[in-house]
Amino acid sequence: MPRFALIVEYDGAPFAGWQRQKDQPSVQEALERALARLDPGRPAVTGAGRTDAGVHALAQVAHADLARDWDGFRLAGALNHHLRPQPVAVLRAGPVAADFHARFSATRRHYFYRLIRRRAPLTLEAGRAWQIRRPLDVAAMRAAAAALVGRHDFTTFRSAQCQADSPVRTLDRLEIEEIARPDGEELRFHLEARSFLHNQVRSIVGSLERVGSGAWPPERVGEALAARERAACGPVAPPQGLYLVEVSYPEPLFAGGPGASAA
Repeated sequence: MPRFALIVEYDGAPFAGWQRQKDQPSVQEALERALARLDPGRPAVTGAGRTDAGVHALAQVAHADLARDWDGFRLAGALNHHLRPQPVAVLRAGPVAADFHARFSATRRHYFYRLIRRRAPLTLEAGRAWQIRRPLDVAAMRAAAAALVGRHDFTTFRSAQCQADSPVRTLDRLEIEEIARPDGEELRFHLEARSFLHNQVRSIVGSLERVGSGAWPPERVGEALAARERAACGPVAPPQGLYLVEVSYPEPLFAGGPGASAA
């Protein structure tokens, strides 16, 4: 059975997350239902990142084993036809090696988190960013963030329901990008690692927001990390600001394709 990789974009708002769940809509189930219209074997879909309810993806990577060979362009088009009107789109599809695994073959994941500071309510971007009305000290947030880069025990910054065997992860990148807007400013928190713990990104962003608002001194983030205790974490940032941006593999999945690059 040929294995195919899919680059998938979705709005996470109407879903209970990526992972298939009983009696709740999921992105994985939406893709599997679409594939079942094309393949009588009802192929299972495996994703690179199990995003939570309300979390978006610009380029999630998934794989599935199909009963017959397909032209990648036609497969993507057929899936998009059957996915309508759900906010899920297959950007690209194509054959990959039989031993390719969307999750376990990945060497890097890039997320960003959008925080918009403005007084007026969000309308066009409602459900796609976290809105803050108060000023934020970005320099203090960057100073605090520096303590988190590298290999650490991130027990403080993972959910109590996290099922990972180890809380140790290497955070390769944590940068805060400032984007000027006529109505205020947007902050984008870029985080990259081989893998993340459950709620790790949102826990980090929520703690850094406490620093930016003046509720925490910058050094408290490093102290929270060293505490290795969930109670030391700040509030968890809401899901609507988080995006899975890119997943990297040892070799590009598609020459010139979006979202899945070589490490």
